[in-house]
Amino acid sequence: MARCTVRQLLLVAILAASISCKHKKISLADNEPVEVGDFIEFFQPLKLPCQFSDTAVNKHKADSLDIGFKTFTQFIPDSIISKFFGKAVRPKLYPAGRVGDKKSETYLFVKAIGTSRKILYVICFDKSQKFSAARQLIVLDGESRGSWLATMDTKYTITILRQRKTEGQVFYRKEAYVYNDAGVFTLILTESNEEKPKPASVYNPIDTLSRKHKFSGDYAQDRRNFISVRDAKDPSRMLFFVHFEKEQGTCNGELKGEAKFVSATSARYKSNGDPCTIEFQFSGNEIRMKELEACGSHRDIKCFFEGAFEKRKEPKPKPAKKKGK
Repeated sequence: MARCTVRQLLLVAILAASISCKHKKISLADNEPVEVGDFIEFFQPLKLPCQFSDTAVNKHKADSLDIGFKTFTQFIPDSIISKFFGKAVRPKLYPAGRVGDKKSETYLFVKAIGTSRKILYVICFDKSQKFSAARQLIVLDGESRGSWLATMDTKYTITILRQRKTEGQVFYRKEAYVYNDAGVFTLILTESNEEKPKPASVYNPIDTLSRKHKFSGDYAQDRRNFISVRDAKDPSRMLFFVHFEKEQGTCNGELKGEAKFVSATSARYKSNGDPCTIEFQFSGNEIRMKELEACGSHRDIKCFFEGAFEKRKEPKPKPAKKKGK
């Protein structure tokens, strides 16, 4: 009877030790060997939808839950951190939760806490548990104003909401992202009631030069798409300045130079050391511009020096003020 009891106790002890070993606490300290599966399991699972506020980012748990920087960069590129903190800074890293499963992507939420900046990241691992993408969700620093809220819904759509209050009015900016098969977080929605900053005026370096030639003047589509033509050293040449902004300002070009008339109504820009060639064709009160050869060094890659521009009336000089008034 006693011999059976000892065996039973021994069996219980072995089972307890086995269970304890199976559920041992994982450490992500730099001096501990860690597999990617252990790294992911270190993050506590969250239920969707979940959300994080700037207040939550400011709070972090005890140092015992730190993620070692070497351990972190074993699975995630260090450029994710250095992009915002610099190469010399190693912020404290804290796990903030995990969503997803082994059959699809897994999303880890990580807090990076530095002396002057705090960031909440979302980091995506693919089905094979390899790093795929990362994005900052909340960024707090000395210039931060207002409040932040980052959420993930049941379809894994991430929404970032930033609000600030100015003179009694609440301004907000909302952005929504989804992870796609290309391995990036894609922006799918932008919504805001913030006032858009007015674009800076374009400086025209030849504006004040002489305009006595019959073709000299300003030709424009609008204030940010124009060609200025001014007198050169002789009538067979012309000075010009071109500025254009296409596709809502995402494709720009600018060039100042001297063109030579190759016919009565046509001038061509061609300069030594510059492969760019542009033709200007005059007709009535219009100038047409066409890029003949590579001008890529003067513009963005998806747009060209081209289009028709209408001549604008020369502004009348302001009358001189009479003395005594």
